[in-house]
Amino acid sequence: MMSWGTELWDQYDNLSFHTQKGIDFLERYGHFIRDRCLIEMEYAGKLRRLVKNYQPKKKEEEEYQYSTCKAFKAMLCEVNDLAGQHEVIAENLQSDVIREINYLVKDIKEERKKLLQDSAKYVAMINNQVASLERSRKNYEKAFKEAERALDNFQRADADLNLSRAEVEKQRMNMAIKNQHCEESKNEYANQLQKTNELQSQHYKALMPEVFRQLQELDEKRIRNVRHFMAHSADVERNVFPIINKCLDGIINAANQVNEKQDTILVIERYKSGFEPPGDFPFDDLSRGGESTPLVMPGSGNTYVSSGVGAHRSESMTVKGTMSAGKLKKRVGLFAIFSSNKLMDVCSSVKNNLSSSGDKDDYSELPPNQRRKKILQKLDELQAKLHQEIAAKDGLMKMKGVYESNPALGDPMSTEGQLNECSQRIDKLNSDIAKYQGLLQEVECNVSPAGTRKHELTEHNGIGNGSTNNLSNHNNRINMSSVTDGRAPLGEDESLSRSASDSSVSIPAVGLNNRYSGETVSLGASRNSLTNDEDPPPYYDIHELPPLGTCTALYAFEATSEGSIPMFDGEQLLIIEQDQGDGWTRVRRQPPNAEEGFVPTSYISIHSS
Repeated sequence: MMSWGTELWDQYDNLSFHTQKGIDFLERYGHFIRDRCLIEMEYAGKLRRLVKNYQPKKKEEEEYQYSTCKAFKAMLCEVNDLAGQHEVIAENLQSDVIREINYLVKDIKEERKKLLQDSAKYVAMINNQVASLERSRKNYEKAFKEAERALDNFQRADADLNLSRAEVEKQRMNMAIKNQHCEESKNEYANQLQKTNELQSQHYKALMPEVFRQLQELDEKRIRNVRHFMAHSADVERNVFPIINKCLDGIINAANQVNEKQDTILVIERYKSGFEPPGDFPFDDLSRGGESTPLVMPGSGNTYVSSGVGAHRSESMTVKGTMSAGKLKKRVGLFAIFSSNKLMDVCSSVKNNLSSSGDKDDYSELPPNQRRKKILQKLDELQAKLHQEIAAKDGLMKMKGVYESNPALGDPMSTEGQLNECSQRIDKLNSDIAKYQGLLQEVECNVSPAGTRKHELTEHNGIGNGSTNNLSNHNNRINMSSVTDGRAPLGEDESLSRSASDSSVSIPAVGLNNRYSGETVSLGASRNSLTNDEDPPPYYDIHELPPLGTCTALYAFEATSEGSIPMFDGEQLLIIEQDQGDGWTRVRRQPPNAEEGFVPTSYISIHSS
């Protein structure tokens, strides 16, 4: 296998430059991933901003009942999830790729620096040895020339007969010294040459090849990691594809929910006025004298025929309550459409009784059908609030009973103020419910020719908002829930007889289509019905309530107030109603006794059913 140590033994500078370029490339790739993360985050942020900008405003909520709008809203949610997946891509690239690249660059730089320092040391060693060899060679060369000159001088002196023997002997001694010095220089040169050759052999065959080998491994490590980072970057993006596909499937599912027929029905439900189409225009016989009646387009108020004399009031032929005539306040034209005087008298009587209050929230500016929908929505809202107030009062009554039975826990009179406020709110809600029931009855009269209901309410089909509930059922539901401390839904005298610790009240409910007269309604049952959107049954038998679970008495309890039951330590009981936050749980004894009542929640251990 080819290696840098053997093939590139003399390319130290090029290898140093190549490894530096490799590190630069790795850093450049890291910068690329970093910039891509910024783009992914920026794209995700723009997607989220786009979704936020196109979210339906509060004033547009009514428009978003159509299937296309619902599908668009669902699509916005999926696009928001898509933005989240791009954020996941950016986060994973930052944690799994960019961070590893930074660590790798740091390690490679440190290893390369160490190897280059070692190689520089080896090069300095060989250069110093070569310099020593060169110095010893020059010394040997100089000593050799001096020895030659000393020999030449001795030979000339020995041949010269005019010189004394002392002079000749002096030249002989100089020659010997020079020869000795030359021999020493020669030996030194030979010694340095041997050392240099050995060091040079070690340098090019062992030291530098090892440095090159480590540089080669370092560069191959860099290349392997670049390959790994590229593959891992693709895996990071591939891992979110299943979720992205689910988001796209969600968009497709939302698109499949678009139903043009359903939207058509919704448009009808939203804009239907409830009026009858106008009849034929009467013939004005001008030969009999008098003025002709100005003809008015229904719902527009624009006269398109006007001639003759003795004209009738154009308002009598105007269908009021449409979108273009919604701001008109007079309502006499509504009844001119129908011929039943009896119906007009009945509805006028109801209207006069309600209009005396001067309220502006009776939706009188809307067409009958739209007005009826708004009133039903308002009644549902008031009913929900009434349930909450009844449940709150129930809890206060129980708390007062606990305080009466154990004064150490609190002063019973401290709840009087809250009970009075709760009773006042219940009275106000019942008053509003009675008012809107009357308005609903008025609307039903107005859209019913000759005292017969024209538009029969149908069962709820999932596309309205309470507007298609049966009026009789709605009145029954409101009468069932309109419970106060002294007044019935329509203002008739009622009595709410209950002691401070009672847990149920006897309510002879009175109202439209009353089916609950003389029934006893438990406030605890009213509390449970807060989350139930269905109409309550005509009766409520507490002994038919299925148990929610079982519990064991941790301590003995003596019942000191009405509505509670005693229990002994270790007794097994059935849970009928969970603690609603007032510290009491409704339980039933095991058959055949089946006695029911409330016990402190802290005195029992509840088991899952």
